[in-house]
Amino acid sequence: MLKSCCAGFGSVALAGLFAEEAMGMRPRGDRPLLLDPSDTNPLGIRVPHFQPRAKRVIFLFMHGGPSQVDTFDYKPKLQKDDGKPVPFAKPRVQFAQTGNLMGSPYKWKQHGESGAWVSEIFPETAKVVDDLCFIKSLHGSNPAHGAALLKIHTGSENFVRPSMGSWITYGLGSENRDLPGFVSITPTLGHGGVNNYSSAFLPAAYHGTAIGHAGIRADQARFEHMTAMGDARIQREQIEFIRELNRRAPDPASTALEGRIETFELAFRMQGVAPEVLDISGETDETRRLYGLDESVTENFGRQCLLARRFSERGVRFVQCTHSYKWDQHGNLENDHRNNAAEVDTGIAALLKDLKRRGMLDETLVLWGGEFGRTPAAQDGNGRDHNPHGFTMWMAGGGVKPGFSYGATDEYGYYAQEDKVHVHDLHATILALLGINHEQLTYRNAGRDFRLTDVSGRVVQEIFT
Repeated sequence: MLKSCCAGFGSVALAGLFAEEAMGMRPRGDRPLLLDPSDTNPLGIRVPHFQPRAKRVIFLFMHGGPSQVDTFDYKPKLQKDDGKPVPFAKPRVQFAQTGNLMGSPYKWKQHGESGAWVSEIFPETAKVVDDLCFIKSLHGSNPAHGAALLKIHTGSENFVRPSMGSWITYGLGSENRDLPGFVSITPTLGHGGVNNYSSAFLPAAYHGTAIGHAGIRADQARFEHMTAMGDARIQREQIEFIRELNRRAPDPASTALEGRIETFELAFRMQGVAPEVLDISGETDETRRLYGLDESVTENFGRQCLLARRFSERGVRFVQCTHSYKWDQHGNLENDHRNNAAEVDTGIAALLKDLKRRGMLDETLVLWGGEFGRTPAAQDGNGRDHNPHGFTMWMAGGGVKPGFSYGATDEYGYYAQEDKVHVHDLHATILALLGINHEQLTYRNAGRDFRLTDVSGRVVQEIFT
């Protein structure tokens, strides 16, 4: 009977998966995105508020703070006035003292049909510039790395709050029950550390799952605590035994206990799936060359980008790649920014090209940037200080206008001036691209409703296709 009906069982399972996916894409209006207590799968696909433009996010995080005026925000006036005093008031609170203006040491050219200006240190990214949507008027509030990293990742610089990836997986779930909904590849150990990918007071299922950490290379990074201990039958019995012990606890409905059980369950299922995702030996030689895996300088970040594509195509909702911690050039900017860009440039361009040829870019939002920018005024003669008052990030795919630039800093690149975009606005915009009303994505904790954008946030609809 089983032999003759096996095809029928497969059809029933397939119909169930299609139904779940269809439900997850159906808009739900302005009702809050809240967990259904009867839902036994915290990472099940959830219904967005309105039709999403993107289904998933890949965040390419440049830890340290790339200089906007040396990468994508060309300032002819800064070049002309190199060495002159800053002709306006510097911020009242500065991370350190800076001197006169310092022009970019790099050559600049316009690229693509959009004519976007790109520094010479990003030659490969320049080739795909018509896929990029620049936001050149971002601003935050804190010039210290730790607070700024927390602000970009969690929306708060002062308190432990759920990270952006955790909020997104809480709101939308994941498309693969056998992998985490939120993966962070070689995340930073400092400047907030695990808090940058933590679920905080959200249920543990939405915590970012790290692959390695910043202290090791990507080819050695693995999921921790996932090694098989005994055969599958024994592991299953162990998990059921732990579940039974937790049921006897004083508060069997505790979210902490449930989160612990779900972690065991996910680790059990991941054993058969995760190793295949991490194993890139099946990728073609052409793909490996595309990501720069045959060159020592580009191999590490290129591998991160390739893994991000592999996780994304398997339904992981949020993937972060971190280039850590190299962009903090208080001195020797000319050499160090050039070297940093050389390490990531190939992987960035490869990811966009690969997603595009696989038909994934339209539904994948790629985000690039750091925790803040840098000052156009010099520090120690050949460096730049932290600058949260005006910096650049870019997006690609996922419903944003390609070959487009929004907002502007002043003529020297110090302050966001035109169409300013706060970090809360950035988060609100990312959520909107995913079909989520940021004001309705809430979670009650300690007597109040929390959200990623706190009590602020404007959706920058001008960048939407």
